Amino acid sequence: MIAEHILAKEFTRVVSHYYPKLGEILDGCHVKVITCFWGRPARRLQYIGIYCNEEMLPYVQAHVNILRELADNMGLVQVVCMNAKRLLRDPMSKLKHSNPRLWLELQWLATENNNCQQ
Repeated sequence: MIAEHILAKEFTRVVSHYYPKLGEILDGCHVKVITCFWGRPARRLQYIGIYCNEEMLPYVQAHVNILRELADNMGLVQVVCMNAKRLLRDPMSKLKHSNPRLWLELQWLATENNNCQQ
């Protein structure tokens, strides 16, 4: 079984190789493989989570069909795009305590364009 972080790096490498413009867009995002269990008996499912800021989200969603096709070819079930700022502001989120490294990366993504505009 391939580790999630290696699978995420391979996904971004494949995207950058075959779709260089899309790879540049994903460079400004955090790509993560998420594992969940579904059904009875529980089946292990893996999907791609792409966390990006508000400004990048429409560009990523415009290419979601390409990303889903690549994910399907790698054995992943889906691609989900998420707004990093919205996830950080969710009062019910336990992300800060459960995964502080991801929380810090999302903080950086959410504030990246604000720093560039000043």
